[in-house]
Amino acid sequence: MKHLFDTSVLVPVFMDEHVHHEASLKAFLTADKKHDCCGTHSLAEVYSTLTRLPPSHRASGDQAMLFLEDMARRLTFIALDAEEYWTAIADAAKSGVLGGLTYDALLARCALKAKVETIYTWNVGHFQQLGSHVARLIRTP
Repeated sequence: MKHLFDTSVLVPVFMDEHVHHEASLKAFLTADKKHDCCGTHSLAEVYSTLTRLPPSHRASGDQAMLFLEDMARRLTFIALDAEEYWTAIADAAKSGVLGGLTYDALLARCALKAKVETIYTWNVGHFQQLGSHVARLIRTP
């Protein structure tokens, strides 16, 4: 795999007015299952985010599912098994990772599992906190 798409890049793809829409969409439209992936956890994060936006921007469940289907056509989903999940959280705890950064730690572990060259994210600061082995992979679209 070449690229892992973080949730922070995937959500703006479907939000025309988002500040990162154009760059995120451009990267997403070049994605293909052979080279590009996301963590399976991003399915829940994207669905949750799109369906909880303010009413004028909120997607219905059906609309959000259409986007997830588009993700499934373009990206390979990388899942951690139970042991990998446990180890990722234990390592995060040892490193002082707290709160929502835990989700980025799980996505970073997916990136390492997939041996990607790049993690596309707009949450650069979050991923930089996860160690040099992750920080060297970070790029914005």
